[in-house]
Amino acid sequence: MTSPQAIAEQLGFDPDSLRAKYRAERDKRLRADGNEQYQEVTGDFSHYVDDPYVEPGYSRAPLADEVDCIVVGGGFGGLLTGARLTEAGVKRVRIIEKGGDFGGTWYWNRYPGAACDVESYVYLPLCEELNFVPKEKYTHAPEILAHSRAIGEKFNLYEHACFQTEVEGMEWDEDNKLWTVYTNRGDKMRAQYVCMANGPLNRPKLPGIPGISEYQGHTFHTSRWDYGYTGGGPEGNLSGLRGKRVGIIGTGATAIQCVPHLAQGADELFVFQRTPSSVDVRANRPTDPEWAASLKPGWQQARMDNFMTLVSGGFADEDLVNDGWTEIIRNLGSMVNFKGMGRLSPAEIAEKMELADFQKMEQIRARAEADVADKDTAESLKPYYRQFCKRPCFNDEYLPSFNLPGVHLIDTDGVGVERFTQAGLVANGQEFELDCVIFATGFEVGTDYTRRSGYDLIGRNGQSLKDKWADGIATLHGMQTSGFPNCFIISQAQSGFTVSFPHAMNEQAKHIAYIIQQVAQSNAKVVEVTEEAEQEWVQEIIKMSRLSESFQAECTPGYYNNEGKPNPKSVQNGSYGAGPVKFFKVIEGWREEGTLAGLELR
Repeated sequence: MTSPQAIAEQLGFDPDSLRAKYRAERDKRLRADGNEQYQEVTGDFSHYVDDPYVEPGYSRAPLADEVDCIVVGGGFGGLLTGARLTEAGVKRVRIIEKGGDFGGTWYWNRYPGAACDVESYVYLPLCEELNFVPKEKYTHAPEILAHSRAIGEKFNLYEHACFQTEVEGMEWDEDNKLWTVYTNRGDKMRAQYVCMANGPLNRPKLPGIPGISEYQGHTFHTSRWDYGYTGGGPEGNLSGLRGKRVGIIGTGATAIQCVPHLAQGADELFVFQRTPSSVDVRANRPTDPEWAASLKPGWQQARMDNFMTLVSGGFADEDLVNDGWTEIIRNLGSMVNFKGMGRLSPAEIAEKMELADFQKMEQIRARAEADVADKDTAESLKPYYRQFCKRPCFNDEYLPSFNLPGVHLIDTDGVGVERFTQAGLVANGQEFELDCVIFATGFEVGTDYTRRSGYDLIGRNGQSLKDKWADGIATLHGMQTSGFPNCFIISQAQSGFTVSFPHAMNEQAKHIAYIIQQVAQSNAKVVEVTEEAEQEWVQEIIKMSRLSESFQAECTPGYYNNEGKPNPKSVQNGSYGAGPVKFFKVIEGWREEGTLAGLELR
C-alpha cells in the first residue's frame, strides 16, 4: 500500500492537508442566517433596481387584448421560446419584459468588461439561424445585447412585445380556458398559453450590512452600472473616477471582470473580499475568419453537444472548445484511463475526481502566486475549495490589477464588511473612507421561485403556485405542473442543468413548442399534466439526484449551496441527476413516442 507521504510526493501536494485547509476555510464563512444575510431590494432599496437605460416617465394605455401565448422574460429563455413557437406556427407571441428591450441578464449587465465566460460559439443561441458568428471566442456584452435584439427582429418578436412592464399576477380562467395576466401598467391581457422564462439571474441582491442607509457617498449595483458617475462605457475608460476612492463589495464573476477597469480609473480602489474566486486563464482571441467561413451546417449544435458532454462528466474523442471549463476532464484523463473507468467502484471514481480537482485548484492557486507581486495579497487571493463549489471564473487582467499602487485587497478572512458609516465602510475593525461603494453582490438564487419572479400564479380551483410548491417543486420534466393548465416553465429545477444555460433553454423551448403544436393539431384547448405523471417524475428526480449533501456541506458558502445551509428541498428541487445529455434524450424520446404520455388534452 502506498504511504500518504509517497502519494503527496507523487502528486506534488498532500490531499489530507488540502482537505483540512478546505474545511477551515469553509468554517470561516459559515453563518446562521444563510440567505437571510441579504437585503431584499424593496422599499427604501427599490431604487437599486430602477432602469438606468431608459428615459424616465414612460407610460402607455393598459392592454385588455388576447394573444396566443404570453412569455414572461425577454432574455435568452424568452427569446428562444418565442423563436421556437414562431417556427411551430404560433402567430401571436407576446414577450413581457421589465427592461426597455430584449436581452435579459445582458440588458442589465452593462458594467465595464462584461462578457460571457462560456465560449460564445456555444453560448449565444440561434447563431446558425441568424447566420452569425461572434467576433471573439468570449464575446463582450454589447455584441450579446445586439444579438438578442437581432433574434427579436428575426422572429418578429417586437410586434407584440411589452417592455418596461412587470407581471404582477396570473390567473387561470377555467370557463374560457384562458390565462389572465395582470401587470404594473394596468394590463389585463389574456392568452391561451403562458410561459415563464424569468431566468435564474434577474433579481439583484444587496448585502444586509448594518448602516447601509447611513452612508452619504454614492452607491449602485453592478447590474445597474452608473456611467453618469464613473464616466466611460462597457469598454472601460472610467474617467469620472479620477480623484475618487472607490470600494467594491464582492469578488465573484462580475467583480472579476470590472475590477481591472475600476483599478485603471480610480485613484484608489478597495476590493472587499470574503471568499476569493478561482480565476483561470481566459486567453480570449478574435474569431479566425477562415475558420468561420469553413463552418458546415449543424456546426453550432455539434459544438454545444460536445461542450455539454465534457463539462457534464462525459467523454468525447475530441474537445472542440478546449478551455478551462473542459480542462478538469483532461486532468482526469491524465490520472485514469477513461476506458478503465467501468472497472472502478463509485468510491474509487469519486476519489480520482477529487484528486483531479485538487490538481486543477493547485494550478489556480499557483497562478495567483505568479501574477500577484505582494505575497500576502497573493495568498489571500488563493481559493481553497473544490472547483465547482463556486462558479469558476476566467480572466487575465484581474489578478495583475492588485499590482497597481492604488489597488488594495481588503481580505476580511471570511467575515465580510462589518458596517457602513456616513463616510465609508468598516472591515477588520478599520474604517475606509470612500466616495463610492459598488455592490457586485449578484442576484438572488436560493429564494422561492415566486419571490424571484415577483408574482404568483393562481391555477385551477384557486390554488397558488407558491402554496403548491411550499414543500418542494413538482413538475413533469421541469416544464409543467398539475393544476396549472397551458402553463410552461423554463428553469433548471427538475430539468437538465448545463454550464451553458442557453443550451438547456433551447432544448426546453423546442419541447414546449412541440407540445403546443400537438395540442393545436388535435383541436384541443387545454393541456395539463396528470398528478400521477407529475409524482412519477418527482420520484425520478429524487431517485436520480446526484446532489451530494456531503459535497455541498463541505463547500465554502455561496449561492450553489444556499450560503452554507443546503436546502432540505434541494434534492427534489434540483436538476435531473443523470445529467443533461440523458435528460435531453429523455424528452426527445418522449416526443418520438408520440402519445404525449402524462398529459391530458381537453
